[in-house]
Amino acid sequence: MTYPRTAAALAVLLALSGAGCTPPENGDTVSERPQTSATPSASSPPPSGLSSGGADPTGPSAGGGGPSSGRPAPPPPGLPTLRPPTGPPDKPSDLRRSDLLAGRISRGGSGPCYGLTTDDGTEYALYGENLGTWPTGSWVRVTVGPASGTAECGPGIRKDLLTITRVS
Repeated sequence: MTYPRTAAALAVLLALSGAGCTPPENGDTVSERPQTSATPSASSPPPSGLSSGGADPTGPSAGGGGPSSGRPAPPPPGLPTLRPPTGPPDKPSDLRRSDLLAGRISRGGSGPCYGLTTDDGTEYALYGENLGTWPTGSWVRVTVGPASGTAECGPGIRKDLLTITRVS
């Protein structure tokens, strides 16, 4: 009986396959391949060297994608993918100061009344003393406060003008 020789040959084969040694491919040198998983996959042979179903354990694997086929194993699943948004956010992500406005002077002059039209078409009636002369069509940024007086400065949302600066 040749059981000791078969067992010794099987032990050597398992030791070589367990150490990560593989035969050279296309003239390459022998190198270690990283282990991708601690659990055997369906495409790799069982650790005992015995195959289920009677196939040759040293032959090509049926799955064709494991380390024995020369192709890298697929990467492990990563983080879950985010789903597309279902609608706009409930709250704006960029908070805007309510007292800071930008737009064009629609009614200019030396004051104290000015008209301002913002990019979204909202018109403001601004009242501010000693803030200079601002020609119609000037692009400006203004700081406003609630309308405190009874001054009527034309059509638009009434606000007190606190500061005004030119925007180029």
